[in-house]
Order: sequence, then C-alpha cells, then structure tokens
Amino acid sequence: MKTAAMVLALSLLASPGVMFSQAAVDAAFKAATSNVPGAEYPQINMDRRARFRVSAPQAEKVELNLGGRHLMTKDQTGVWTITTDPLVVGFHYYSFVIDGVNVADPGSEAYFGSSWMSSGIEVPEPGVDFYDAKNVPHGEVRVRPYFSKISNAWRQAYIYTPPGYDNSNTRYPVLYLQHGAGEDERGWTMQGRANFILDNLIAAGKAKPMIVVMDNGGGSALFVNRGGPAAAAPGSGRGNAVNSQFADILIREIIPMVESNYRARNDRANRAIAGLSMGAGQAWQIGTANLDKFAYIGGFSGGATGEPETAYNGVMANAKTFNNRAKVLYISIGTEENVQGARTFHQKLDQHGIKHVYFESPGTAHEWQTWRRSLYGFAPLLFR
Repeated sequence: MKTAAMVLALSLLASPGVMFSQAAVDAAFKAATSNVPGAEYPQINMDRRARFRVSAPQAEKVELNLGGRHLMTKDQTGVWTITTDPLVVGFHYYSFVIDGVNVADPGSEAYFGSSWMSSGIEVPEPGVDFYDAKNVPHGEVRVRPYFSKISNAWRQAYIYTPPGYDNSNTRYPVLYLQHGAGEDERGWTMQGRANFILDNLIAAGKAKPMIVVMDNGGGSALFVNRGGPAAAAPGSGRGNAVNSQFADILIREIIPMVESNYRARNDRANRAIAGLSMGAGQAWQIGTANLDKFAYIGGFSGGATGEPETAYNGVMANAKTFNNRAKVLYISIGTEENVQGARTFHQKLDQHGIKHVYFESPGTAHEWQTWRRSLYGFAPLLFR
C-alpha cells in the first residue's frame, strides 16, 4: 500500500461513445429493464444498441434527445422509430422532442434528473451485476419526513437500513450520501441503485453493515429553464454555492434526527460523508470543515480542486495532522469527463503527502455508471 495514495483498480469494461444509426441490426432486442411494466419499447440488445418508438401521427418532426438530438423516422401509421449504435453501459436520461417540445416516453419509468421527471434507459454492462437485485438478504429504504426549522419547510430523507436491522439491537455506522445538481434525495436509490450495491457488498462480506442517509442537498431546480434533460455539469466546488443552508441543515437537524430515531452510532469514527458532482463538492466542504464529526470523505466527479496547502480553508496544510484525522479520503472520476483536473489534484495530494484513494471509472463520463462504480469502491473502505 502506498503511503501517499492508493490507486483503486477495478476490472470494468470500457465502452465506446454514443453514435446513432437508422440501420436495423440482427441481434435480438428485448425490453429495457427501466421500462414501465408491460412496455415493449425502448428495447436493448446484447450489442448495447437501443430501439426507441413513439406514436405521434400528427407530428411533423420527432427527435430522440439522448446525448444530443437525433432525427427519428416516421412510418405510414404515424409511428416514429430510431435504432442507435452501441451505447455506453449504465443509466442514461432521454426524452422525445415532438415538434420542438420535450416530452417523456410513456414506455419508460420516470426519474427525477436535470430538474424534471425524465425518461431513462438502463444499458446492461456484460458480466457486471454488483448493482442488481440478487438472492441475498435485503435492507430497506425508508422515507423519513421531518420539519426543518432552518428552512421553515417540510423535508424528507431516504434512509437505507441494512439487512436484519429490525431484528437486532445493533447500532450501525452511518454514511451521508448526496445527489448531484438537478437531482434530489431519490436519485441514489432510483438511478444509482445504492441499496442493491450495499446489499450485495454486505452479503459478500466486503462492506460493513451501515445506515445510508440520502437527503436533498439543493440544486434540484438548477436546470429547470434549460428545456429538457442535459447532463449536469461537473460540480467541483459548487455544493456550497447551490445551497448554503444545507451544511447547517445536515449538522444541526439531519444528523440529530437520524441519531434520535435510528440505531446510529454517534461518533466521528462511525460517520462518513460522500456525494456525486455537486454533492461531491458538499461532501468535501462539509467533511473537511467538520472533521470532529466525519472520519471518511468521498467525492465522486467533483470537489477535488485547488492546492492542498490552501484548499478547504487550509485543513490539509499539515499532511500528518490531516492524515491522522481523515481515515479515508476518496476521489473518483470517469475517464470520459474532466479527468485531467482530478488527476492533477491526485498528483498534488501525493506530492503533499496526503493519503487518499483515487479511482478512475473507465469509459464513462459524468453519469450514474461512474457513480455506481465509485460507491462500490468507496463503501468497502468505511468503518474498518
């Protein structure tokens, strides 16, 4: 193990970029797992090509909005179709643009992302099932409403309790896990499959049983005026700017609420904070400013920026002191997003003597497959 940094390597498949084609292919298609029950389309095949279909007889122009707009073809019955070239594995938001108006696909489940209820398609990764539901003991995701005096509003947290929680007296460590801009507290469960990732890791003995708290960090309406689903921009350092109240709400209201109502351990050695994009910025800002409350910090596709000697109010200026306080500092990024910024910060941390774990998700961009892989790598490091 390196003294300055550990490089976490996972054997994951890289995938080509998104391209589109009208040509049909021979491989068999089947309904995507992200469809509503009984919906035949969209479809996906083993080559990761997807077929989309929508009935709009009166429309003059219909496009698929997935990584850009792509013209669909109309048949004699008014049904519009398109077949893509191989897609990147993982989860992707999409919509139809019918005569200039973004609409959701009635065949898809609805997912809150990019500030609206969007359609989504799951593209399976061959041989990879760490985020799938398996025949193992399952935890539960509970919705906990509470009133925030700070924001003078009702809020809700999604709280994962590990398998066996209701049948034991065990007290558990807690991971506070944040979403990205344009998403909300539902994201890590609905799109990220965090509960299945934890179920599978715990069943395999790779992660400690833990409570996971997913709350709304703000920024949910950031893209509301942009006219449709667009990938959230990398959130380095934006967590505080988007919602300056959230740090107070987390420290003064969410943590006390969790520790009063759940069997949660209440010391820094049993608290972790992590997030993606905007949530990564929040995790870095809140975690480094509250090392008396958090011993583990994870930033997925965001937060890792600046000079170690001065970043985050200089908390890392003395490497030895910081290393003694932060048990795990985790940085991850997709190789198809702003990877150079993360690599540079990783190198600077090495040079400054800050212990950390650095992971690059091969072939993925600023998207849920990057963050699923990141959680899969981060969770086993916690509470050891």
